[in-house]
Amino acid sequence: METIQNLVEYVLSFQAYTLLPLFIFVFSIILGIPFGKSIPATLSIAVGFVGIFLVFDFFVAALGPVVEALATRTGLDYPALDVGWPPLAAITWAFPLAAVLIPVILGVNILLLLPGWTKTVNIDLWNFWHYIFLGAMTFQLTGNAWLAIGMTILAEIIGLKLADAARFQVAEFAGVKGITISPLSALTYYPLGLAGNWIIDRIPGLRSIDADPENIRKKLGILGEPMTLGFLIGLGLGIAGGYEVRELFDLGVKFAAVVALLPVMTDILGKGLMVVSEGMTSFLEKRVPKFAKSVIALDNAIIVGKPAVVVSGLILIPLALVLALVLPGVRFLPIGDLANMVGLVIMIAVATQGNVVRTVLIGIPAVIGSLYVAGALAPTFTALATNAGFTVPGYSGEITAFLDGGNLLRAFLLGLLQGSPWALASIPLVLLLAWTTWRLTAKTPPYS
Repeated sequence: METIQNLVEYVLSFQAYTLLPLFIFVFSIILGIPFGKSIPATLSIAVGFVGIFLVFDFFVAALGPVVEALATRTGLDYPALDVGWPPLAAITWAFPLAAVLIPVILGVNILLLLPGWTKTVNIDLWNFWHYIFLGAMTFQLTGNAWLAIGMTILAEIIGLKLADAARFQVAEFAGVKGITISPLSALTYYPLGLAGNWIIDRIPGLRSIDADPENIRKKLGILGEPMTLGFLIGLGLGIAGGYEVRELFDLGVKFAAVVALLPVMTDILGKGLMVVSEGMTSFLEKRVPKFAKSVIALDNAIIVGKPAVVVSGLILIPLALVLALVLPGVRFLPIGDLANMVGLVIMIAVATQGNVVRTVLIGIPAVIGSLYVAGALAPTFTALATNAGFTVPGYSGEITAFLDGGNLLRAFLLGLLQGSPWALASIPLVLLLAWTTWRLTAKTPPYS
């Protein structure tokens, strides 16, 4: 067991932008893709991932200080600190059952593939933590290892079925066949996106607003350019944070750069994925026709740079800050996880076919729910961090994470386990969302 644990820890010590391309390279060799194609394709994927991570690090470095300045200006005191998603991932991988759960997750995926109960092949090993984190929380609350394993498997099955449902729209949105999204943090909001889009289609006036980035650019001219929107949002946040003129323009240019650079990195990544996707389709059609319609589940990075995603995420960032400041009972200011807003809107943007207005409107209730859930679960996250030996230098209070900590699906499953009244009352709504998702995706692809 110790040897397995050490091996898992070593594998997971690789950076996420290195680990997934390595798995994709091995996968491409298994598929029989020639080295002359698989090596350049894998390097293209790796470079795309590195670029996306660099842009996000740059974005976090720009956004963090202005949010802290805003918190100082408001003078409000919150009992919990938003530390972002990385500590939650680190806490998850420190969970004693993590080494056991990785092969369990892989095994369950294979068992579901054989009878055709899923079309998704999830090779995104790093993002298994989204499933395992529910197991770690379950173990923290119950002390029952078997229950923790069961809840992890339940989260995986739901994630696979959501990935199945979304596969046609993800492939169309990304421009790459044979792929879907793996992280539960994004898939959670796909049913909400579908249901919200269906409702908006029936609202006169609102349903006629064609707000994909290209149409916004045509209607608003220079003001509709994604870079311009990013610049203006940066200026607005800087003004709210009390920045002086030099700092204002610096922040505005940084936001514009993020909007411009993310699509470039996504395109680089997509070119490599196209080779692997075509290779998988060809291999399965020849060797295993039964699995010919299977898709690969990958990280959010494959579509995170799409203009509709970036613009929607940037618009929701100041809205999330305002909501945290004005809503009663919110226990933290979203500082650490705010830059990851694109992760919340990705699958909503997919469901709305890139309509920015619809994505933002549907994203608002998801943001509100995340604010309250992440605050309510702060004591559990703090206890998990203490057990894992994680501390924030100079801080001894409660910790949370706005988006991954506030994930609505994970909170719902945990609430059911505890018999929470709000979770039980939410069952009809969750079933309605599940039924809506099935109805809208079961027969034909939502895109033509």
